[in-house]
Amino acid sequence: MPLPPLPDDAVVLGASASSWREALRIAGGALVASGATTEPYTAAMVDMVEEHGPYIVISPGLAFAHARPGAAVLRDGLAVVTLAEPVAFGHPHNDPVRVVLGLAVAEVGTHLESIGEIANTFNDPTVTTRLASAASAAEVRAILGVAASGAAGAEPSGAAGAAGAESSGAAGAAEADS
Repeated sequence: MPLPPLPDDAVVLGASASSWREALRIAGGALVASGATTEPYTAAMVDMVEEHGPYIVISPGLAFAHARPGAAVLRDGLAVVTLAEPVAFGHPHNDPVRVVLGLAVAEVGTHLESIGEIANTFNDPTVTTRLASAASAAEVRAILGVAASGAAGAEPSGAAGAAGAESSGAAGAAEADS
């Protein structure tokens, strides 16, 4: 299964987060802004780390935030957040985190497939560094090899401007969630 589409609303570049919880709330806010999830999914992503520790920090500088499929997932969705300053999650080897991926999958059967697809993408050790320095949503999509929407060739114009404008919107949504 390919990764879900990545609309501009789901890309937040250069976000400011003072903690791992805030970083996850920004990623969750981007999933909400893109129409993939509702607010309870964001809380569930935070709860997963509180329950199980920083297992989502899967490689140096990269956190892969997700929660179980459920009513808070409206459709499959992907979010990418780059942080202006790295944040510690408490992982003994892979801290600090500079890139947070958020994944929402509507069906249990495709949840593991999507996780596997993300793992394959990050077999290339340069992907996290390239994402951290990406300047536009279009560049993020090119690095990950994903579309902007489910329709082929639906790449919007002005992705950099939309991503920059969304940074404050998704962060604001994250603050409202706390």
